Amino acid sequence: MRFSLNQWTTRHWPLPDLAAGCASAGVTGVGLWREPVAEYGLANTAKLMRDHGLTVTSLCRGGFFQEPDALESNRRAIEEAAELGAPSLCLVSGGLPDGSRDLDGARSRVADVLAGLAPYAGEHGVQLALEPLHPMYCSDRCVVSTLAQALDMATPFPAAQVGVMIDTYHLWWDPDVWDGIARAGAEGRLSLFQVADWVTPLPEGVLTGRGMLGDGCVEFRRFREAVDATGYEGPIEVEIFNDALWSMPGPEALALTLSRYNEHVA
Repeated sequence: MRFSLNQWTTRHWPLPDLAAGCASAGVTGVGLWREPVAEYGLANTAKLMRDHGLTVTSLCRGGFFQEPDALESNRRAIEEAAELGAPSLCLVSGGLPDGSRDLDGARSRVADVLAGLAPYAGEHGVQLALEPLHPMYCSDRCVVSTLAQALDMATPFPAAQVGVMIDTYHLWWDPDVWDGIARAGAEGRLSLFQVADWVTPLPEGVLTGRGMLGDGCVEFRRFREAVDATGYEGPIEVEIFNDALWSMPGPEALALTLSRYNEHVA
């Protein structure tokens, strides 16, 4: 099964219940987040995944390179990913420093921190997965807005150390995304494929406005076929930030997500 449940899709489902629920549903992959992992305990989480036959498909998240301690905190994140057996650490680059308008400087900072992190990631067998976010997040969350930008930032480093993420929610609008997906595959940098839908009108809380698969305008099969054409055979994580989904009991949210995945993506 290529389907992987990103933990934030069922955000309030306790980790032990999530593990048991995924195993019961035949789901074999889970994308984990650092905060609930830290709360449950890193070693305990790794054991929980093993005990339920689950593969950790990614760890979210590192990045936020505008912070003064970015190098140190991201090295810890790399170590956590390695202990969990996650092949990739999702990186959200971060936005502008407080009070700054220097977008070029913020992007240069991303490149500088990557240079300090990439060899460390390689030593731990973890690929840094640079994730471009929709341009509406550029000021405060992610100065990397297109797949081409992410690939250009990854280019100075070995592919085993730095790759990119394809997230349909953030890239569905990009007219160059198809060339970018092919390039990512050719360079061996396609770390992970994530899916969520784009719905309009945008909800008031943009951060929690990702749509359930099939409720919006994303061409999921076109994305999946483009990713498959590169030779990528890895997991497809469903990562949906949505208040209505979060209010559902975990098993119901997983069943709905899996049903829509089979209908619109697989």
